[in-house]
Amino acid sequence: MRSLITCEHVDFGYDNQDAVIDVNMEVVSGDYLCIVGENGSGKSTLMKGLLGLLKPTAGKLTVDEGLKKTGIGYLPQQTAAQKDFPATVFEVVLSGCLSRRGMLPFYSAKEKAVARENMEKLGITPLSGQCYRELSGGQQQRVLIARALCATTDLLILDEPITGLDPMAIQEFYAMIRRLNREDGVAILMVSHDLRNAVEEANKILHLQKRVMFYGPAHDYMNSKAAGHFFHEKEQGICKPTAICHGGKLKACMPLKQQEKTGKRGEYHEHNQ
Repeated sequence: MRSLITCEHVDFGYDNQDAVIDVNMEVVSGDYLCIVGENGSGKSTLMKGLLGLLKPTAGKLTVDEGLKKTGIGYLPQQTAAQKDFPATVFEVVLSGCLSRRGMLPFYSAKEKAVARENMEKLGITPLSGQCYRELSGGQQQRVLIARALCATTDLLILDEPITGLDPMAIQEFYAMIRRLNREDGVAILMVSHDLRNAVEEANKILHLQKRVMFYGPAHDYMNSKAAGHFFHEKEQGICKPTAICHGGKLKACMPLKQQEKTGKRGEYHEHNQ
């Protein structure tokens, strides 16, 4: 598997004060990694570091050379001003090709074809001429993901992408991301407060509280001490056979005690504060 981003004992911070300490993690091709943690735990700082907006204050951050050339597709949290952006859907999606355009003053036919292809993939081609600000929240998210895919098809980084969406739009969003990950092989790195869906959809969980409290398979997270911060004790050990059980290996979803008895426990490492 191709390693896209690797952190080895990495610290990130501002003004001589570290907000994230001693992070060890790896994102490989095809991964679906969810970063979880309470407010102020360092999730946003880590994301900025992975995007190259912050330099590590310690440790080693390695980014795949191919990813450096193509870039990372990034979906930030939307502000009110961004939601009210007065441009057509096609114009918004096409703007994702800016990194490809270089110094050229106009978009090429190839870039326009890429934009149309991603619009078709996300099911928003009929919205092409509509004004972005007139769309629903779910439709806007589809537009922004199509835009991000114009930058790269290797890795999407999503920052609290379901904020403000209604329940139906949230489920449609997860189905869309699942399809991009499973069928198109796009690696997903998502910061989310939606713990229940994060555990059921992702194959890896990184629980951050300034330091890493847990990093490993999602089905092991529910058996970890870190999960106790968010889930009731009775819920721990429960795992649904969704994206976390790739290849239909349901034995990976056994509760921890049963895994220990059968010798089929998944590998993970956990850090205590």
